[in-house]
Amino acid sequence: MTDTATITEVPLDTLPLDRFDSLIGSEPLKGLQAAAARAAALMDGRTWWNLNSTAKGGGVAEMLASLLPYARGAGIDTRWLVIDAEDDFFTVSKRIHNQLHGNHGDGQGLGENDRAVYEHAMAYNAPDLSPLIQPGDVVLFHDPQTAGLIELAQAAGAATAWRCHVGADEPNDLARAAWEFLRPYVSAADRCVFTCKKHVWEWLADEGVVIMPPSIDAFTAKNQELPDPIANAILCAAGIIDGNGSNGARPEYVNRHGETCVVGRRATMSSGPIPDGPPLVVQVSRWDGLKDPVGVVRGFAEHVVSESDAHLVLAGPATDAVDDDPEGAETFYDVTAAWEALPSDIKSRVHLVSLPMDDEDENAATVNALQHRAAVVVQKSLAEGFGLTVAEAMWKRRPVVASARGGITEQITDDETGVLVHDPEDLAEFASALRDVLADPVRAERLGKAAHERVCETFLAPRELLQHFELLEQLLAG
Repeated sequence: MTDTATITEVPLDTLPLDRFDSLIGSEPLKGLQAAAARAAALMDGRTWWNLNSTAKGGGVAEMLASLLPYARGAGIDTRWLVIDAEDDFFTVSKRIHNQLHGNHGDGQGLGENDRAVYEHAMAYNAPDLSPLIQPGDVVLFHDPQTAGLIELAQAAGAATAWRCHVGADEPNDLARAAWEFLRPYVSAADRCVFTCKKHVWEWLADEGVVIMPPSIDAFTAKNQELPDPIANAILCAAGIIDGNGSNGARPEYVNRHGETCVVGRRATMSSGPIPDGPPLVVQVSRWDGLKDPVGVVRGFAEHVVSESDAHLVLAGPATDAVDDDPEGAETFYDVTAAWEALPSDIKSRVHLVSLPMDDEDENAATVNALQHRAAVVVQKSLAEGFGLTVAEAMWKRRPVVASARGGITEQITDDETGVLVHDPEDLAEFASALRDVLADPVRAERLGKAAHERVCETFLAPRELLQHFELLEQLLAG
């Protein structure tokens, strides 16, 4: 920790809701604007604070960066704050995160020393947070890292909600132990928001629970339309595919400020650039053991390479760029070791890609190009909260092979909007599903088209914004 301010405010743009007219049509837009107007009237003179533990890296930071500017555009004073803490706090919060998924993580469990570390971090952030929150404000706390500050906000006279972006499909003793660890802090919240019903904690009263799946913003650099030549040019500029694939196109994208920019930063590759031509199997995620990157490498190497000419790409952020994930470097080390152990002919078809995070929009544009270029996108999570990368790939009409875990099953109907792997630890099942899609372009196209339609119906930003405006109404009406 430092002697300077502990709480950092993340700058936000202001974006108009009518931007969505071309996406959802005039009548749904009118409904969204009406809900926004009601919420803005109730929020007059109040601030809507969002509090989390990192400004970049991971789905929560992406969601806040893309959604909150529209709330500002609707006339609501909307702010985003990030807490600060020492490394031992993030070790404890990662332990909680893993156990909420029902996973052992580092195997240490949660004890009184962990609670002391957690509460010390909360006390450290409290003096900076307390003066900001005024009576009548609304504060939305995100994930375990911020739950210990809910009571402070309530004491200041704010309405509060806690949003849990993770969960276990079938809670075990580990998950329940994490619930009990967080229960003293979460119990104070006026509402608890979950991604899906199966992740709701058993002891929470129904009237205090809101189900709100995440969404994607079609206009961000991550999800905007990319013609094939520009996608290839971006991947060439980033050093991911051979430079001959650009065909003279410029590696352009539009950033969050509406400016046309050019990709110039290069990714760090485990090997040289990928030849332009072979189909790509792509998984994009944090370097997190629950995303099972080692299992993806093994499944591809042992069961797919001999049956296909595809190359595998595992892409994630540079491990020093995500502040609240102390296990990222360890996971990357593990997957690198698995790659190093491959025979040379197989190793040349497996690529580990670390993407720079110096410019988040440039990073997002590179991910967009990778997903766009993929023949198949995979998400072989052992446990999952929602899986935004699944929705992103579906939006781009990519066939997705993913684990039947968490919010992924809310997005994918097996063999309709994608392919579900029912036992993600069964490498043969995973590989069989992947091979079948690679071998059948007609089926792949059918799955991709249906996937796009599913995202249009349910997982675009206007639906989540509407739910946020309704949540503000609920909290202030109370």
